[in-house]
Amino acid sequence: MSKKEDIKLQRINYLRGPNMWTYRPVLEVWLDLGELEDYPSNLLPGFTERLTQALPALIEHHCGVGERGGFLQRLVEGTWCGHVLEHVVIELLNLAGMPTGFGQTRSTSQRGVYRMVFRARDEQVARSALAEGHALLMAAINDEAFDVAAAVARVRDKLDDCYLGPSTAAIVAAATDRRIPHIRLNDGNLVQLGHGARQRRIWTAETDMTSAIAEGIAGDKDLTKTLLKSCGVPVPAGVAVKTAEAAWEAAVDLGLPVVVKPSDGNHGRGVTLDLKKREDVYAAFKLAEEHGSEVLVESYIPGNEHRLLVVGGKVVAAARGDIAFVMGDGSQTVGQLIDSQINTDPRRGLTEEFPLNRINPLEDAVILLDLERQGLKIDSVPETGRQVLIQRNGNVAIDCTDLVHPEVAHTVALAARVIGLDIAGIDVVAQDISRPLQEQGGAIVEVNAGPGLLMHLKPAEGMPQPVGQAIIDHLFADDETGRIPVVGIAGSRGTHTISRLVAWLLHLNGRHVGLACRDGLFLGTRRVERKNSARWDASHRLLMNRGVDAVVIENSAESVLRDGLAYDRCHVGVVTDMGGIDALGDFDVQNEDQLFKVMRTQIDVVLSEGAAVLNAAEPRLLDIIELCDGEVILYAEDGQLPALQEHRAKGGRAVFLQGGAAMLAQGQSETLGANVDALLRRFAASPAAATAELDSSVVLAAVATGWAMNISPELISAGLDTFVPDLHA
Repeated sequence: MSKKEDIKLQRINYLRGPNMWTYRPVLEVWLDLGELEDYPSNLLPGFTERLTQALPALIEHHCGVGERGGFLQRLVEGTWCGHVLEHVVIELLNLAGMPTGFGQTRSTSQRGVYRMVFRARDEQVARSALAEGHALLMAAINDEAFDVAAAVARVRDKLDDCYLGPSTAAIVAAATDRRIPHIRLNDGNLVQLGHGARQRRIWTAETDMTSAIAEGIAGDKDLTKTLLKSCGVPVPAGVAVKTAEAAWEAAVDLGLPVVVKPSDGNHGRGVTLDLKKREDVYAAFKLAEEHGSEVLVESYIPGNEHRLLVVGGKVVAAARGDIAFVMGDGSQTVGQLIDSQINTDPRRGLTEEFPLNRINPLEDAVILLDLERQGLKIDSVPETGRQVLIQRNGNVAIDCTDLVHPEVAHTVALAARVIGLDIAGIDVVAQDISRPLQEQGGAIVEVNAGPGLLMHLKPAEGMPQPVGQAIIDHLFADDETGRIPVVGIAGSRGTHTISRLVAWLLHLNGRHVGLACRDGLFLGTRRVERKNSARWDASHRLLMNRGVDAVVIENSAESVLRDGLAYDRCHVGVVTDMGGIDALGDFDVQNEDQLFKVMRTQIDVVLSEGAAVLNAAEPRLLDIIELCDGEVILYAEDGQLPALQEHRAKGGRAVFLQGGAAMLAQGQSETLGANVDALLRRFAASPAAATAELDSSVVLAAVATGWAMNISPELISAGLDTFVPDLHA
């Protein structure tokens, strides 16, 4: 078979919010199969065998068949290469550690050109997987060699570089389970949970409730001990010293053995334990001096190191450390023994996905010092049967949450309160964590701000603990979702004017409103940007604004196709019409059925406690009613429309025009509302009339939306009477 030309990737677009494909962000790729349009998988000799040999787990892909092996069945029967690429990319993401289940591939109006999408939690990771998947697919088609393991490693490296760390990801996942939205605020682990005025922020395991003063105290070990001791919390006796000689004098005064450590170090760097000799104390002092601004000498507390996680005043997880040893065999050096007996443990690795770190003694002076105290060096060959201590701490990854004694939990929670941390990792040395510390001479040796969560999420032994959930429960009460009211308005005619009217009604209702529409970006009644702000980035900025407690966003079909929606869910979704197809040629939207899939996006995201507002005079919009999770309110100028009457007969709400006024009806009950004609007359005399696209239908849409937001008919009437058509700012 002759070599096939590459599939061309014509366009790659990251849809950052809910879209016509799914509720979640996706990478949308326009593919030109070229000559491969004439070669489905069953016409490519040996292709299926080569592909499944490269990616055996493709058997787990159900595809449209709906059962294990479904995708392989499609390959054998014959499916096109755009669809195959979708599954290859998804499998590479799965192998790289970013489980992905969603993908779709659909033909376009142009022969051989397809739109392929797949779930993309991070754009750069998705682009990396696409590039590797594309190369792998072409290699399988043309029977060329391809290193799958290397490709997966490259995607995993991009994942490590770009995606949230495991601690942050666990908190975000817990927020998602509570239906709390999130926004990533930087390329690292700074994340906003919730929207607007109801948001909270986390930075890994620090929150916007974490006191900077408390963090500063926790970073000063000597000050931390002083404060804890003053409140009756057991801590090791100790003293700060400035010279090695002073360190030895302090060790003698305290009583051997002792610990020497930096006063403001972290992650156990520069900490040397169980020191009994002058020369060892001198060496430990020199090491500690390199890692901190001051050196502490403390009494050595016998026992195992434990890390207890305190969240909101409660111990929610605990892990115990284990000492790392190697056993001499008379032939291997200490360095070789570390690699063969310790680093071969599958639980150890260099990335955060591993519960234990690989040990590199050449990068850890404490290990070298401990070896020296045993009369050994890294290239020494211990005799057969000799046990060699390698690492006393740094292996805290054995879950012991259920063993923590209530008195220990109380003491640890008190320590966090004394320092002032809402989330703290408390290091405890004790022989038995199931007994009170005072009984066994145990003590708290350190209090840490911003503690790592991985040891609790993925312990080397024992059960994972739901620490992400504990942090979310600490930040948000049981009935809180961090959401502010969001109103999304979609359509092609007058939607900017509807948006301004609704924002005005919310303003009168006491809300601090953010508005993004074609007329600009508004905070309250002040226009802060004059350019067209019916865009994803402008809308997104409103959701990040702490001063906003309600948001109104205009969405065109083009913006949904280009970026998706700026929000995951909304309280009210409005769709005014099915116009504007002529402007959507670049997106291959050429008929009403295709446009319907775009416009329904606005209604798909309405919360169950929210409402959809639909124009009953647009017959196709009535098909959206059954897609809405919340209530549906219909509006039309003609109150006798059969669809509107049928909706009222079922007890539904409707808004229509009668005698120049808006009538608000629920079932057979009717309430006289705003004077629509009066507003239209004021607009007609305004300079804004030329661009407002204002008619009775537009006003009724605004009235229905205000009503959906539980604004009283009286306030809606007052709002229309006082609305200023012209933009002065």
